[in-house]
Parts: sequence; C-alpha cells; structure tokens
Amino acid sequence: MTTTPTNAHDHPANADDKTMTDDGIPGPEQDPYIWLEEARSDEALAWVKAENVRTLGALEADPRFERLKSDALAIYDSEDRIPFVSFRPDGLYNFWQDKENPKGLVRRTSLESYQTENPEWDIVLDVDALAKAEGKEWVYKGTTCLPPALNKCMIALSDGGKDATILREFDTSTKQFVEGGFELSESQGGISWIDADTLLVTRNFSDDLMTESEYPYTSRVWKRGTSIDAAEEIFRGERQDVYSGASLLRDSSGTIHARTAYRSTSFHETENYVEHAGEWLRLDIPLKASLFGIVDDHLLYSTDVDWEVDGQTFPADSLIAVNLEEWKADPNGAAKTLVWAPADRQTKRGGAVTANALFVSLLDNVAGKILQFNYVTNEYGGAWQSEQVDLPENATLGVAASSSETDQIMFTVTDFLNPTTLYYSDGSGTPEVLKTSPSYFDKAGLEVEQLEATSADGTKIPYFIVKPVGMELDGETATLMTGYGGFQVPRLPGYLGTTGKLWLENGGVYVLANLRGGGEFGPKWHQTAIRENKQRTWDDFIAVGEDLVARGFTSPEHLGIQGGSQGGLLVGTTFTQRPDLFGAAIVQIPLFDMLRFHLIGRGASWIGEYGDPRIPEQREWIESYSPYQKIVEGVDYPTPFLWASTADDRTHPAHARKGAAKLKELGQPYFYFEDMTGGHSGGVDNEQRAKLQALQFVYLMQQLMGPVEE
Repeated sequence: MTTTPTNAHDHPANADDKTMTDDGIPGPEQDPYIWLEEARSDEALAWVKAENVRTLGALEADPRFERLKSDALAIYDSEDRIPFVSFRPDGLYNFWQDKENPKGLVRRTSLESYQTENPEWDIVLDVDALAKAEGKEWVYKGTTCLPPALNKCMIALSDGGKDATILREFDTSTKQFVEGGFELSESQGGISWIDADTLLVTRNFSDDLMTESEYPYTSRVWKRGTSIDAAEEIFRGERQDVYSGASLLRDSSGTIHARTAYRSTSFHETENYVEHAGEWLRLDIPLKASLFGIVDDHLLYSTDVDWEVDGQTFPADSLIAVNLEEWKADPNGAAKTLVWAPADRQTKRGGAVTANALFVSLLDNVAGKILQFNYVTNEYGGAWQSEQVDLPENATLGVAASSSETDQIMFTVTDFLNPTTLYYSDGSGTPEVLKTSPSYFDKAGLEVEQLEATSADGTKIPYFIVKPVGMELDGETATLMTGYGGFQVPRLPGYLGTTGKLWLENGGVYVLANLRGGGEFGPKWHQTAIRENKQRTWDDFIAVGEDLVARGFTSPEHLGIQGGSQGGLLVGTTFTQRPDLFGAAIVQIPLFDMLRFHLIGRGASWIGEYGDPRIPEQREWIESYSPYQKIVEGVDYPTPFLWASTADDRTHPAHARKGAAKLKELGQPYFYFEDMTGGHSGGVDNEQRAKLQALQFVYLMQQLMGPVEE
C-alpha cells in the first residue's frame, strides 16, 4: 500500500512569523523566548549554563546535599540489588550499571548460576570500553535479535541518552560487532529480522520521510550486502501520521505468519493492515484496537473501545481470539471469540507468551493479579480457560521475563514498603521466590492507606498515602504528592527505595494519586480525561491536595508536588491554577507551552491526547490551562524547581526553559537545572541519577521543612 504524503498542516518551527500568527500560534512578537527552542544554540546554552550555576550554588551548598547524594548513589550502585534478566537460548541476559561500570555491561549467565547468591557472569559487551574507544557518550538502548537462536542482533546505542539511536549488527556468540555487517545511522524507528541476511527496517530514511512528529512513516526490506538507499520500500503511510511502518507477525517459536503494517493516525488511533494476496489489506478492527500476540494457534486482539462484531459486543479492554489459520485465509472474516473481559475497576496491563501459555497482568482496584490462559480442546471442541497465578495479594505484580522456547517465567512482586521480590516457575508448579531486593530504608513505624478524594465533578479519585503510624493530624508534616494522569499510563505502588531513604526517613510523607487520564482503571479512565476534558486530570490532582489538607495530613506551606513529562504538565497546571495550595513544585522534563507544543520536538505526536492548538476550538480549551501562558504578573506562586535535559529529543528542554525564563521576567523565585546528557529518562549513569535525586530532595526540604538545623 502506498499513500501520498500531505503537508496541509505542516508548520515547521522556522515558518514565517505571519503564518504562525495567522493560525493563532504565538510567534516571536508574542513570545520573546522562542529562541530557547533551539536546543543547542550558543545563546540558549549560555542561558542554561548561567541558570545551572545559580541553581547548583543554592542547592549543592545545602549541608544535606552530599549526604542525600551519597545515600542515593549507594542504592543505585548496590551490588546486591536484583539483576533482572531475559531468557535466551544461550543463557540469561542482564544489563548492569554500577560504580565501576557507569555506562553498563551486557552480560549473561546460566539459570543454574543465576539461582545462586553470586552468579558467574560472562561479559558480552562493555559499553564503557566501547564509549571510551569511540569517544562517544554511548547509552545502551537494547537489542533486537533473530529468533530462535537470538545470537544475531542489532544493538541500539544512543549518543547522550536521546531516543534516536544508531543500530549495529552484533554477534553474541563471538561477542563482537560484525565487520561489514548491518549498520544504520542515528534515527527514530527500529528493525525486525526476516532472516539471517534480511531486515525489515522502519527508520527516518531522510528529512522528507519523517512525519510532522519526526517519526518514520516508511518501511523497507534490506538485503545484506546492498545499500539501504536501494532497499525496496514495502509500506508507506502519510506525513501527517504520528508514525507508521511495517512489522512481522511471529509466534513464540519465531515462525513468521504474516507481514503486518500500521498507520498511527493519532497517538491513540491506529489503522492496522496485513499483507494478503499480495496487497495491503486493512483489518476491520477499531482504531483503538491492536494485535496482542499468538498463543495456542490463535491470534489475539486487544481493544480499548467496545467492539461490535456479528451481533456480539466485546467490551473495551477485552481480549478477543481468532483461529490463526482461519485468519490467514480470511483476515476480516475469521470468527472471533472472547478470551477475557474486565470486571468493574479492573484493567489489563500487558502480557507475555511462553511456549504453551499466555500470561496477562491485571489491576483490580490498583492491586495486581496475573492470569494464565490456555486454549483447551476436547471431543466437543475447544475453549479458553484461565487461572490466577499463585502470587502474593495486595501488591503490584508483573512479568519480569518469559521464555518462548519453554514455559519458564519470572514474576515481580512489590509495594511501597517491601522490596521487590522475584519469583520463578518452570511451568510445572507454583512460582517460588528466586531473589529478593535488599531493604534500602527503615520501614518501621510506617503504614500505607488507600483513600479517596472527590473531584470537581463528583468523581471519586483514589490515592495512596505512605505515612507514620498514628501520625499527628496537625497539618505540619512535609508531604510530597505525585501523579501522572495521561496516555493511559497507570501509576502503581512500588518499592520507594531512594524516596524512602531520602524523604520518608527524613520525616516526609509520600502520596501517589491515581488520576483520570491514566490507566489505573482501563481505557475509559483514560478517555474521560483527554482533549476537551483534560482539565479533569488537573481537577483530580487538586482534589487530592485539598483532601490531604482537609484531613490534617499537611497544609499548603508543607505540601509539595512532583511529576515528569505529562506529569510535569500536571504539576505546571496545578501550581498555576492553585498557587495557594502548594509550597513546592518539581516540574521534571515537562510539557509547559501548550500553544506551541506541536512545534517543539516531537510534540505533534501528542495532539491525540491534548488537541491541536492550530484549530480555534481546540486552542481555546488548551489555552485555558497551558502553564506557560498562565504565569502572569501579580500572582504569588510557590517557588518551583524546573529541570530538563539538553539531550531529551522527546520532550524538548524548551518547555522547562521557557517556564523558568518567564518566571524570571516577572521577578518570581524559581530554580532551573538542565543536564547536557540523560535524555527523557533523566540520567544515563548512577552518578547522574543520584545527583538529580539529591537536588530535588534538598529543594523539597528547603521549601517544605525549612533550613537545616545547625
């Protein structure tokens, strides 16, 4: 299938001022800080350097900083933390970073050795040595390997932590990059192995072959020994797509059953295709449905909306199966069967397929469950059966690793106060404890409660609070509240680790809010708070803050908020809408200027979540909350701490920069810090991560607890 790209809505950042003003988007005359959108211009970097000097001078000079950084680094460098692994035919693979190996090691061991307290590791790739030899700030971003042997791999490396990577062919049996092997220059996108000498490549092959969101929309089949420029294009989406490309439908043995393709027409809507009879056939499934995987000779679909087929309605968030061979013969006509549907306040999180079973992790009122599914046949036909995996209750559960060759699988179990435990099963019995993380903070005297706040429209919003048993409700306790509330991503209880050591042990209280827009209760919980209804997310967060104050847990001068990316937008909206409710606000790698977000970095990809500011009706609801525009003269805001990364090519540092610049213009107190490396994850090595943690918790202590006692 080939479609014609269109540039009807293409407004590049260097468009003339008149065009930008005519479609309602602020230009340089309206926005004096657009120059900060040039990530690495000399002028912008000079501004960053000056801000860093000021902020580090104020925060690193605090007597608590070095202790906090040391405590965080000890946790990150801990030798007895769980080395999580993936299953491969030649062993269990792990990526490990510590004090001696800040950029990390790719290493492997046997199952027998892994089951001991001190496994013996075989180093496959030393990223520190590679970076030193090549003079690059390489950050390891994972591998894509050819099944079933999984020894021919394409390794992804990022320069400084960006999402964009280079890809190089690597042989794990020789532990060497393949001389003259496949290699792709820096880009978004990825590859799939068709066979040992052929790749299916979806990349930004040129500036003309990127979407408005700067993602790929074409795919090629690349044969070994030929130029990627001459590779055959097999699929093309359109330039206004968020991203598009082709992929392979494989089962757990590695057998390819079909070529598939997708066009993400928005962040949450995708057209799916299958190559059938030599043509690209669009699958007759909802735009908010997708292929989930192959298990027991069936292809599974997942849907985020109600799906009516042949008089039957499959509920949103359910799993639906079709016989694989019937589907291959008639992709749109194969009969569909319900595998699983959520009960009230349930949602699925993801799944894993072993050689003979499907495992799906669920949330049930934000508590974890894992179900095992099998298709069982008998003389009367077949049916899907499920059983709950025997794991601890009232915890967050997940699949840590699974083998496609066997029924081996590992599960994680965690909560706020108890370190993560790793369980293992070979498929023949109940999972057993394999490894347990060490405790990093003293949990004695602490407890967790799940409470509810009432949002502006009456919706009950659950939240967790980690606090001392029997704490005095005098409103004097420094409290850190965090949340996310976007893109159907759930925020779940998990061992607090550094937060426990740096915050709870120092007398603070921690709150996690489960906001609409997130994924804690499934797709409808998300869809009810996007686009024109995005204010509901901000209302939910404000409601939790008000509830904490009303119950006497804290007071505005002792209540701080923290969030990153969409969570940074969450913090920005709430401290600008309710500056009276908070005493501190950490705005991490945020979205902040929502009238120009589609022009900054890869912001155009998120129009499906927020709306399009180029459309007057949608600009109206976005402008009503955009934090950058809501920073105005005459308001006493809490002193925020904004931070970003120069290397973040997902959420551009311009958002945080411009927020800080506007606060400075108005004479408002603020802190701003920007790391040159780290990308969207905020830290490429343990030293950098520890520093970021210490800066944030020192800031919180200064704002919410006051100066250190001499």
